[in-house]
Amino acid sequence: MPHLYCHKMLNAVMERLIDPSARGLAEAVSRAVGDGALAPGAKLPPVRTVAAELHLSPSTVNAAWQLLRRAGTIRTDGRRGTVVATAGTGGPGRYRAALRRTSGFGLDLSTGVPDPALLPPIPALHGLSPAPSSYLDEPVLPALGALLRDQWPYPAERLAIFDGAMDAIDQVASALLRLGDLAVVENPCFPPLLDLLEVLGVPVIGVGTDASGMLPDQLAAALARRPAAVFLQPRALNPTGASWSGSRASALAAVLAPHPQVYVVEDDSAGDLAAGPLCSLGTHLPRQVIHVRSFSKSHGPDLRLAAVSGPATVLDPILERRLLGQGWTSRLLQHLLLTLLTDPASVKAVRSARDEYALRRRLITSGLAASGIALPPGEGLNIWLPVEDEQAALLSLASAGIGAAAGTAFAVGPGMEPHLRVTVGLVAADHDEVSAQLARAAQAATLGVAR
Repeated sequence: MPHLYCHKMLNAVMERLIDPSARGLAEAVSRAVGDGALAPGAKLPPVRTVAAELHLSPSTVNAAWQLLRRAGTIRTDGRRGTVVATAGTGGPGRYRAALRRTSGFGLDLSTGVPDPALLPPIPALHGLSPAPSSYLDEPVLPALGALLRDQWPYPAERLAIFDGAMDAIDQVASALLRLGDLAVVENPCFPPLLDLLEVLGVPVIGVGTDASGMLPDQLAAALARRPAAVFLQPRALNPTGASWSGSRASALAAVLAPHPQVYVVEDDSAGDLAAGPLCSLGTHLPRQVIHVRSFSKSHGPDLRLAAVSGPATVLDPILERRLLGQGWTSRLLQHLLLTLLTDPASVKAVRSARDEYALRRRLITSGLAASGIALPPGEGLNIWLPVEDEQAALLSLASAGIGAAAGTAFAVGPGMEPHLRVTVGLVAADHDEVSAQLARAAQAATLGVAR
């Protein structure tokens, strides 16, 4: 690293260094990043150089770097060494940035995953398959298909089972979209969907949301650009927790009805953990809607199961193509899901989990409200926490041993106010203390990073 550049970088940190401790150094670097004095991708000097120039011990610098890594401010970049992290980059890096798993957090609220303690027990696999399966059997277990049709929000022309919601959305999007097509998504949006559309060469139009989901007037403006598809989450929008009201669903359907060539892909990822009623634009627009219902959060991520409905003209070619690959989703796993959906103890466990997640969310949001941070109504595992400064907030939480996901990775385009996605469904205890830490993190840039 050129000496002049190194000196300039360290001067930027020194100007912001108030407390010569590990935490103080981490705060100074975070402020330098936030102020633009340290650019994304910039290589940091070696630990011993930093220690010598700032008159700190190497162990103090190492501890500060550990805090900054946990906060996502810096990262290790192979032979380049330690660099300032680049927030909000597209492609798979966006997914990793949002769901980064790092060691050292006493409470990791960055993941978006369900609490394993609240999942229903998985019954023994022995005896679940009543008869040997054949390559020629129906892809959907008949009893499971019948149960799902009875529970579906509208009469499904075709019903299929896929290996999880993202597998279904991947195959549907790959079939419907071509290079250069436009797609409409919610803003903020689930990062893996943005990654997928980027891989497909499909530019996105972000449409704003409120407590009831996508805003109809902004959707109408986006449709004027002639997109090929719209991707929506009807309930417990990840990351905000928004769920449609009946009137919002009707309003969205009214906006989409004059555009019969535009397909609507709904991702009901919360599934049975959502308290609201089943909801789908398929009630209004069955010829345009592909509805995906996931069982990962409610019954277990490793089940990798999602049910999908849609017009035969859309699903039949996908299912025919699927026969040339994996063929079908394991009927043994389908039978396991059927058991979980019908066993009284399992049904009760999922309902209890839904109520417990709602309670945890309510306790955290009430604590935040007491600190002057009022969040709109929502449900599911996550909250969308507004913060003064994203990096300062992440650093504040990391200092308290708490992980959260950077909101930048969920944003579609520039201009979104800074937020963190916090998986409060994983907060099983100490809700007042966690709420206080979240409030301090949210206000970190205004008050100085919490000490």
